[in-house]
Amino acid sequence: MTIASFLSRRRRALAIGTATVLLHYLAISFVGARIALAPATAPDAEPVTIIAQLHAPAPVAAPLPPPKPTPKPAAARPRAPARSTPAPAAPVAQANSEAEASPAGPAGDAADAAPAPVQASAAEVAPAVEMAPEPPPVAQAAPAEPVKPALKASLPPSAELNFDVARTDRDGGTWSGLSTISWKQAGGAYKLSMEASVSVLVARVNLVLLTSEGTVGADGIVPRSATEKRRGKTQTATHFGGPDGKISFSASERSYPMVAGAQDKASFLMQLGAIGRADSAQLASGVELFVGEEKDANPFGFVLVGKEDIDTRMGRIATWHVARPPRPGAYNSRLDIWLAPAHNWYPVQIRNTESNGSVTTQTIRKILITDSGT
Repeated sequence: MTIASFLSRRRRALAIGTATVLLHYLAISFVGARIALAPATAPDAEPVTIIAQLHAPAPVAAPLPPPKPTPKPAAARPRAPARSTPAPAAPVAQANSEAEASPAGPAGDAADAAPAPVQASAAEVAPAVEMAPEPPPVAQAAPAEPVKPALKASLPPSAELNFDVARTDRDGGTWSGLSTISWKQAGGAYKLSMEASVSVLVARVNLVLLTSEGTVGADGIVPRSATEKRRGKTQTATHFGGPDGKISFSASERSYPMVAGAQDKASFLMQLGAIGRADSAQLASGVELFVGEEKDANPFGFVLVGKEDIDTRMGRIATWHVARPPRPGAYNSRLDIWLAPAHNWYPVQIRNTESNGSVTTQTIRKILITDSGT
């Protein structure tokens, strides 16, 4: 081996080694840049701390609870940028000043009375203001139902009223008879009886007897007890008021509170006339009376049909015609009553139309006033 060949091999080995070192250096630099290694000349580890702080706001960036229907989200959006960075003292003071400037309400009062701590962020203060429920508008409150004024009543004088009775059954059969209303009031008390009968051949058969007694006052008739006796049936009684303050029945276990203006099956006729006698406009606007019968009690609603002249044994009489239409579930018959203003508003004609088509009509034949009354 010559010296020239030896030197040539050494130069080649040196070049290869130098190239190898350079390539390793370049490879290490390239890989270090890819994995973000800090260079040897990098300053102390403070930037690493900054990188860790960038991840701290992650809880703030978590989804907030869905807003309530009442708040206006637009008011919270201007504060959104503050949520991405830690809140210094200055933004907190700004958020507190905005809360104090918000419209008066429960949330505004709470923010003024207990401001947020200085270290709280604007993102923590804003929801407490924008999510607070607004007070419900006063207009949404349901208005109280107006109380109906008490009906005025002027009771007619004591009298005896005699009627002709005509009945037509559903099969076309006809009956005739007589009925009597005996009305007596004196010294703050009253007694009332109603009796109806029909003529069969040469005899008279009593069909029904109603009685009522109690007190009278500024509101008219106040029943205390009433009885009903029908042919072939046991007599029943209805009691009003008493120690328990209820309407009760001998023929059933039902009971109802004793309400002002309550009547029985006999007294409501005279009470209706007393209402018209006190002020006819009350009849024109309709009247409702709570009436206790033999087993139950129901509201009787009367409407004005009109003013009519009817023919009677006393001649032609001008009347106010009122009616109680059928009420399914309570009573199925129609009741028509004709009141005579020229005769103390006494009932001068009464007609009951049953659901099966039978009709019973009572028409006045004589009025005998037994006391001047009031």
